[in-house]
Amino acid sequence: MSRVRLLILLLIVAAASLLGALLVGSVSLTVAQVVDALLLPTPGVAHDIVWQLRLPRALAAFVCGGLLAMSGVLLQVLLRNPLADPYVLGISGGAALGALGAMLFGATLVATNFAAFAGALVAMAAVFALSFRSGDWNPHRLLLTGVVLSSGCAALISLILAVAPQAQLKGMLFWLMGDLSDAGSSGFAWLLLAVLSAAFIGLAGNLDAMTLGNLKARVLGVALKPVQAALYFGAAAATVAAVLLGGSIGFVGMMAPHALRLLGVHEHRVLLPAAVLCGGVFVTLADILARTLWAPQQLPVGVLTALIGVPVMLFLLSRRA
Repeated sequence: MSRVRLLILLLIVAAASLLGALLVGSVSLTVAQVVDALLLPTPGVAHDIVWQLRLPRALAAFVCGGLLAMSGVLLQVLLRNPLADPYVLGISGGAALGALGAMLFGATLVATNFAAFAGALVAMAAVFALSFRSGDWNPHRLLLTGVVLSSGCAALISLILAVAPQAQLKGMLFWLMGDLSDAGSSGFAWLLLAVLSAAFIGLAGNLDAMTLGNLKARVLGVALKPVQAALYFGAAAATVAAVLLGGSIGFVGMMAPHALRLLGVHEHRVLLPAAVLCGGVFVTLADILARTLWAPQQLPVGVLTALIGVPVMLFLLSRRA
């Protein structure tokens, strides 16, 4: 399949997944009702369901998946490891620690998001400061620092869960496993996704060169340190935005780009937009299942992403072998 055909196919699947998110729910809607609700400002049950409930959540799910997939691609280039994912640098651990600490003290949703943002910023600054010494950027030290910080955050998170009151425990666990039920406006996340996509598609040639190794990238004229810094901060910004919007939704950032590479997509000017679309579709479909499989009770989205992603990745790896 040509690269253009792949992108067209992914665009069609993305549109279909968003339409499915608007159709499926506790109240079933027809395509005609959804189209009328989107195009005509006529008050009614279908209009309220689409605009107030399903469309904001569908957009939040898609952009969350797109940001995580984007972050995964960038980190896999930075660390030259196809198994790197957005949570390997400890940023999500810092965000989770901040959010759960705020929940423990009964903070509001706004305060919880602010605490998660602050925790992510502290973790991001700590990883960057400890891995960048005397003008020397070392991706291996970056990875080790992130892994150590993630382990420390995980220990503190376990402590919070152990001492948290029973009434708050379920909300904390849902946040840790990914929860889009309280996702608000995703406008900023969409803007960030557009900016990052444009910026790194413009740097696609540099990213292709960096996958060959630092020495070959320098020979090919890549300004290595600025590009590495851009990759780190771009991946960190995408991860923070996704975590603030939907909590810790795992497996997306590793699976989407790696699956595309197994299908033969390696050029980053194609891989980046394809991964964004693939990640968005993946989380949107997982969220549909999370809302409907055990209705009226909702399941954590992160559980569904793992249950879907694991067999898909095993199938692709077996085909590759």
